[in-house]
Amino acid sequence: MAPDHFHTEQASIAVGIIGMGDMGKMYTRIISDAGWRVNACDRPDKYEALKEEFNDRKNVCILPNGHLVSRASDYIIYSVEAEAIGQVVAQYGHSTKMNAIVGGQTSCKAPEVAAFEQYLPSDVEIVSCHSLHGPNVDPKGQPLVLIRHRASDASFKRVERVMSSFGSKLVYLSAEEHDRITADTQAVTHAAFLSMGTAWRANNQFPWEIARYVGGIENVKINLTLRIYSNKWHVYAGLAILNPSAKEQIKQYAESVTELFNLMVVGDRHGLRRRITTAGEAVFGNMTSDAQLLLRDEVLDRFSLGRAPQTKMPNNHLSLLAMVDCWWKRGINPYDHMICSTPLFRMWLGVTEYLFRKPGLLEEVMNTAIEDATFRRDDLEFTFAARGWSECVSSGDFRRYQDRFEETQAYFAPRFPEATRVGSEMIKTILEKTNVEVETDISADAPVSYGPVPPPLVTKSNGTAQQ
Repeated sequence: MAPDHFHTEQASIAVGIIGMGDMGKMYTRIISDAGWRVNACDRPDKYEALKEEFNDRKNVCILPNGHLVSRASDYIIYSVEAEAIGQVVAQYGHSTKMNAIVGGQTSCKAPEVAAFEQYLPSDVEIVSCHSLHGPNVDPKGQPLVLIRHRASDASFKRVERVMSSFGSKLVYLSAEEHDRITADTQAVTHAAFLSMGTAWRANNQFPWEIARYVGGIENVKINLTLRIYSNKWHVYAGLAILNPSAKEQIKQYAESVTELFNLMVVGDRHGLRRRITTAGEAVFGNMTSDAQLLLRDEVLDRFSLGRAPQTKMPNNHLSLLAMVDCWWKRGINPYDHMICSTPLFRMWLGVTEYLFRKPGLLEEVMNTAIEDATFRRDDLEFTFAARGWSECVSSGDFRRYQDRFEETQAYFAPRFPEATRVGSEMIKTILEKTNVEVETDISADAPVSYGPVPPPLVTKSNGTAQQ
């Protein structure tokens, strides 16, 4: 589109944001700063505070409710909790402007798309999105998924132009592909860190104060665990509970933790070695030990919340061994989804790769698991925690999830400011390293696609859609 036509489009249409949590605010700021007009709202009781917060942004109009946003906007994004998407769309969907485009920014697309199909008028087009990072991460170069569910070519191009405001890599997926990939890359990653935090709290430990938890891989574990717990519980609950694939992944991770821990406790060296090496060969077998690692020692050692000991203490790294075992059991190749991965997943993959592709370190870990009981108490609580999170997710109980999350969150809260600062520096540094790998085969300016962009969907007279 020619520059003059682009500016004319920006002046003639408005983007609507329903839900002004951390991500909704980020979307509002970035899209409005790029020159688009934005209508936004949250719950009515937040209206005055939001008006004050965005008072100095001439392109942003804060409205009292979603009815007004829906009537006045041409592309409306629901940025609400995945648990609440059906309720919110049911409330505001019928007010949608005729021939508008509607999308959502939730982490699980199955309930989002179902809500749109059920509650939106048949003339409304549907293009959803998902920024695969948190609100405190620079979106430039990060994956931004676009899901063309029901839209003309012209409408889809319009959404692309709006989303170009972020400078992100556009990834084109269906809703089903999105949910499968996010289960593969995010669900188990979150479960592992949530379990670590729960176990440390159960043992009344602040790990950065314990020498065996400072330095190298431990820095990544601690910083990312605190980073997750410093966020809001619903960011992770919706993805885990509403995504059937995620439930299975988390269940398998808990089973892998339990079975590996049992092998360690009974001292089955041969059984443990056979299982670990089989899993490692399945996931990393096509790579040589001296191939380019995503992470290296100088990066891992740089970011610590505690004072590193002169001599590093060995660890059996049950959480990492179980992750690779889980990938093996589920037939997942984690490298398949690198271009559609979150910063947390890239770091988690980086440390597992680091462990399994350094034979001396992996050998030390297996020997420690059998011969050294230093971590046995910690591993026991970690096993309980992993199984507890799996049972919580399988139950589908959001309140139970919230209670488990916030109990550990309160325990670690005093260290969140420092952990957020150090974690942000670590993420920036590691992404600079991993982006080199990601961009090897893909131009930084080109959108990314898992297959062709779906053709436009034609709406039938009964409101359903067909190819």
